[in-house]
Amino acid sequence: MNPRTQISPATRFLTLDRPFVLESGERLENVTIAYRTWGRLAPARDNAVVVCHALTGSADVDAWWAGIFGPGRALDPERDFIVCANALGSCYGTTGPLAERRPGVVWGPDFPRFTVRDQVRLQQELVARLGIERIALVIGGSLGGMQALEWGVLGAGYVDAVAAISAPAAHDAWALGLSALARRALTLDPRFRGGHYPPDAPPVEGLELARQIAMLSYRSAPGLGARFGRERAPDGRWAITSWLDHHGERLVARFDANCYLALLDAMDTHDLGRERGGLATVLARYAPALHLLVVTSDVLYPPADGIEIARRVPGAELAIIDAPHGHDTFLIEQAEVDRRVRAFRAAAAAEALPLVAGGVR
Repeated sequence: MNPRTQISPATRFLTLDRPFVLESGERLENVTIAYRTWGRLAPARDNAVVVCHALTGSADVDAWWAGIFGPGRALDPERDFIVCANALGSCYGTTGPLAERRPGVVWGPDFPRFTVRDQVRLQQELVARLGIERIALVIGGSLGGMQALEWGVLGAGYVDAVAAISAPAAHDAWALGLSALARRALTLDPRFRGGHYPPDAPPVEGLELARQIAMLSYRSAPGLGARFGRERAPDGRWAITSWLDHHGERLVARFDANCYLALLDAMDTHDLGRERGGLATVLARYAPALHLLVVTSDVLYPPADGIEIARRVPGAELAIIDAPHGHDTFLIEQAEVDRRVRAFRAAAAAEALPLVAGGVR
């Protein structure tokens, strides 16, 4: 299935009228941003909320984060002007490996390397063209959380608050190693030739294996143990094996292997302190109100990552969710995430005391 067929009919598109220059110095022409909006921009142009999606996500935040979206929830279209753009390099409408390099020829594996900063800078182009002058909140989980943290640096001066969920200040050795395993799974696939996947390749088994590796890092041993134990699937396989196969097959049906590789590379560049004097310097000067949410069972980005950020950023607020679901808690326990983010926003609005770790004051 072509991922392009899964773009929501409500998606809008903006094509830049000038080249977009990447951190590498490469110039991209005719860059298109796929995005969605909800609500109305206030007369003061200051009620915008920017939502950043995770690795294989899309602009359809109302679908994948439905539990925190809607009247009275953390993302409220009756109060907020909500903007969510498909990230640079993804395959749901924004320019990336599936985009045309020239008429009839897609970029494929030749798409230039880009960074998380490039992704945020492209989002800034969209925000400017939408007439937004202040951003009340930038929020995201995982890769989206990395982008949210980066927004707090690149958007200092007009971003009021950042909510980063299950995201580190830099991709460390553990995360880099997991990226390397996913990359190896992809590149060992027999369809991988000359360092890339042909855009018209049949279903990519390497992408399936990469997703299965990722799924284990997205969950936790206690959570998977409680759910599957040593149970067998109806076909005799271990239940956990059947579950991994299911998630691998689902991703192959909806995502592109070259996009996955490009996004892995971008995630590995994430480091708020890069070329800015180091993490300690950047975090000590972090300007927006910073809200951090971590999960006790997250093995991909352990809670210590967020706790360390909170320790270094003056006034940062920290909430800890005790749940067995691992990294994917921000997608699974949506009611709890909604409660925490609403508390963050209420505290910021009222200039209240920070949250206490593990609970709301």
